[in-house]
Parts: sequence; C-alpha cells; structure tokens
Amino acid sequence: MSSKNHQAVFLSDNADKQLLIYQLLHNKMPAAFKNFDHLKGVLFSPFLIKEIIEEEERHDVVEVATANNRHLRTLSGGEQKKALLQYLLQQQPDFIIADNPFDNLDIDSQKSLLLMLEETSRYITIIQLINRANDCLPFIKNAICIADDNTVTQLNNIPEYIRQQQKEKPVLHGSIPVSDHQYNEVVNPLVQFNNVSVQYEGRGIVNNITWQINAGEFWQLVGPNGAGKTTLLSMITGDNPKGYGQDLILFGKRKGSGETVWSIKENIGYFTPAMTDLFSRYNSVEQMVLSGFYDSVGLYVKPSDRKIKLGNEWLALIGFLPLKKKPFYTLSPGQQRMILIVRAMVKHPPLLILDEPTAGIDDHNVAILIALINKMAAESKTGILYVSHRREQGLTPDVVFELTPGKNGSTGNIAKTK
Repeated sequence: MSSKNHQAVFLSDNADKQLLIYQLLHNKMPAAFKNFDHLKGVLFSPFLIKEIIEEEERHDVVEVATANNRHLRTLSGGEQKKALLQYLLQQQPDFIIADNPFDNLDIDSQKSLLLMLEETSRYITIIQLINRANDCLPFIKNAICIADDNTVTQLNNIPEYIRQQQKEKPVLHGSIPVSDHQYNEVVNPLVQFNNVSVQYEGRGIVNNITWQINAGEFWQLVGPNGAGKTTLLSMITGDNPKGYGQDLILFGKRKGSGETVWSIKENIGYFTPAMTDLFSRYNSVEQMVLSGFYDSVGLYVKPSDRKIKLGNEWLALIGFLPLKKKPFYTLSPGQQRMILIVRAMVKHPPLLILDEPTAGIDDHNVAILIALINKMAAESKTGILYVSHRREQGLTPDVVFELTPGKNGSTGNIAKTK
C-alpha cells in the first residue's frame, strides 16, 4: 500500500476506539478505511505491552526478543515500545495501528520512536490513533476526526485542526469547596529526603536525593523513563521498603520510627490512571466523589448532609452536577479522571499526588484537568506533586524537581518556575 495512505484518526474521549480497532483488525472496515479491506493489520498499543508482560510472567518466557533477552517488564517505557515495534514488524503486516504511541514517553524516547516510525512508514502503512492533536506524526497527510457520538469528519487541514484544539479556554464554576475533615496536626516539611540513595541488584536508581516538599507548594516531578520517578513516589507513599534505614521524613515522622503505611497514606490523596480499573462497580458519579471522604472503593456508609453538599459543590465546580446520578463507568476516560482527582482532593489532604493524569485523554479534557489542578494549588493549603513526561501548556507549578540519570543513579535538581 502506498505511503500516501497513512491515516491519522483524531479521537475524542467518548469515541469508541476499541470498536474501531476491532473493525480494523478483523476486516470489518468502516467507510473511511475501505482501502484497507482484506489487508493484514497489527496493533501497536500499551494494552498489547501489558498483555505480553502478563503472558511472560505467567509462563516465565521472553516472548518479545530483546538485545539481552530480558523480560519486557524490565525495560523502560521507551525500550518496551521499540521492542514491541520490532516484534510486530517481524509479522510482516500491511498496516500498523499505532495507538497513542508517544504516551508516557520522555522527550528522547519520543524522538527515537519517531525515527523508527518514520523508517517503518516507507514500506508499511500507519494508522495513528490520537487523543492529543499535537502528537500527529509529521509524515501523515490524511486525517479524520471521530467525535463523541462516533460521527466521522474528514479533515483537510491537519495543522489548522491542531491549532484549534489548543485554543480552548476551559471555565470552572466558582472556588474549590472547603473541607470539614480534620487531620492530625501535620508540620512542615510534609516530605523530606536527605541524601537518599536506592539500588536494586547492585544498580543505582537514585543517588543522594535531597528534596523537601512543604504544605501549599505545587511541584512537578520530571525525568526520563527509568530515571526513578516511580521509586521516589513509592517511598513517599510508604510502599517501598527501600525507605527503611534512609534519612527520610514523612509527615513529621522518620521512616522506620514505628509509623504504619496507613498512617502515611491517610495524609495523601493519590491519582494514577490505573486507578480507573478499581472502580468498575455501578457507583454513581456522586457516590464516587463521596467515597473520597471515607477512602473506600465504593460507598458503604450513609454520608451526612454536609458531605453531600460538599460533594455537589465539587461537581458543580467542574460542571458535572447534571451527571451526578450517572454510573461512573459510563463516563469518558477524561471525565473519569476528573472525578477521581476530585475524589482524591475532597478532604484537602496535606499532599496530593497526581501521576501522569493526562495520559491517553483528549485535548479538551486535558485543558479542563490542567485548569482544575492549577485552581486546587492556588486555593488550598494542599501540597501538590504532579508527575508527567509532558510539560503541559498552561500548567503552573511553583517548582520543578528534575531527575537526571547518572552512572550511580539519578541525581535531583530543583528549578523554580515562578
């Protein structure tokens, strides 16, 4: 198939991406893809990476060949995607469905993957599924847009479409609601690393990290894939046993001084996209927000009128009040994330951790999320730690903590942004 047939598919959050992928892989081509009928396609997707990792762990085999014959889970995000692409190319497909290929990759890994995709595009057609318009592969000239109701629009000017997507100015309604939850007295610093180093199997992950997070500060944690961001987060949440024996202070107590993991976690509101898998029950949007007051997966107690009022104020703030009785699982991925972030914030925890909150959602919902995060930072005393590979347009952290890989593990550098 000619390289002129490369196709970009700009997806809204509510578009049925899974249906489209099924149709493309099973020769049930929608009208916009009639030229692909009877051709062999393969899926290049983070979901496939997850499936392969699970299969490798289940059978203790290496399914995707790598330079050192390593399991896929031991590779960085960028290495995983390059290994998967090589694996798929060995199947000699006619076309590749590239599902948001740049999600969760640092800048260098994005550049490296782009070079591989450009080389691949010379002899294999690429259909790129995109939630973030600016991620469109530069060699693609044909594009369609699939809206919330799954209507398809042919796009004649890709650069203009991208510009329009980035112009949106979201509106939030009022101030963030107060909280009636009383925490035990928490003194600054909330988190303090003093020359903390972590190794796994003799390999340095982080090296001499010194970092302090105080109440009311808005931090962004950045660094390339494999630099140790997840390691630092797991030490802050108390989940990483490597915190013992370190000079690490969490919410006024030195790690290993008799605190429990729960006593640490009760001071933290937490969001990561993987959390959406925990909430598959038929809870309503309102119940999901209210469950944040009880740190429960689901709502099992009757909330007070005061808590119901606060929950509805949060829903009104983000424009979701008309959706409060709607089942949570029916929301789009972007809408689900806003609800889960609100759920994590309803008690105004001392520290709110947001781990890759914008990955895999469209520009419209990203703009609303960024506005909400900025607003929570400006109008509360909660310390916010935002973790992402992307430097999101409009995000206004006070300080950036950047991890830079080195021979003995990543070192940390602080850069003020204001």
